[in-house]
Amino acid sequence: MFDQHRTHLFSIAYRMLGSAAGAEDVVQDAYLRWDSADPSTVRTPKEYLSTTVARLALDQLRSARARRETYVGPWLPEPLVGVDARDPLADTVLAESLSTAFILLLEKLTPPQRAAFLLREVFDFDHEEISRILETTTANARQLVARAKRQMASGRPRFDAEEAEAERLAGEFFKACTTGDLKDLVALLESSVVAWSDGGGMFAAARRPVVGSERVARFIASLARKWTSAGSVEIAPVSGGLGLVARSKDGRVRAVTTVEVARGSGRVCAVFIVVNPEKLSARTPAG
Repeated sequence: MFDQHRTHLFSIAYRMLGSAAGAEDVVQDAYLRWDSADPSTVRTPKEYLSTTVARLALDQLRSARARRETYVGPWLPEPLVGVDARDPLADTVLAESLSTAFILLLEKLTPPQRAAFLLREVFDFDHEEISRILETTTANARQLVARAKRQMASGRPRFDAEEAEAERLAGEFFKACTTGDLKDLVALLESSVVAWSDGGGMFAAARRPVVGSERVARFIASLARKWTSAGSVEIAPVSGGLGLVARSKDGRVRAVTTVEVARGSGRVCAVFIVVNPEKLSARTPAG
């Protein structure tokens, strides 16, 4: 019974935490509680397990936020390598909800707002179910969702681009990365593009964002050359979309790059690069 819901539970926990390793810890803890639960307290397995995971993730998110205040350099969520748009992890109401850009927007919400928004807008729970999960009133659950929606909407002007078009443009950008053609790279970047690198202080990475199409193009091209000389680079499914995955000669993932495509302009407006080794080794239910 638990395994029937494992992917759903991981999906909730990952979007709450932005961490595959943390999500798997939450799911394992939920299993232990499920295994010892009194059957009389279980309304339905899905609601019991979703409630347990959401509450555990809330507790972990609160402590994680305190740790992120001392995080070295930009913090980015763990990329899910191998997870494409057809993967069960991506099967939600909001198709873009696995993307790096979306999860970074979730960071602006309070933990209860984040949980309420995800349960309602991504996983289609009703307000009464959310109120039970968060141990609050139905009215307050509605308020949490409404406030979260307003905050998310104010930061999501670019997310209504056609999914197929965004994926095509991302693919063109990653192809240009592998060829190292600066002219092609610059043409695919917005003039105000920003590149963020997450090394967590454990691996060489730019601790401040790189801004501007020329600078970002040179930065990305130099990284792609470095990765290629030390192993291989491939365009692959990442977090429900496309990404550029760099591997060492022994096959280990050493870097993952994803992008955000701007509405209207058809250009990349943000580049996200994860090189923190702790974020590149986690397994997911799909992997």
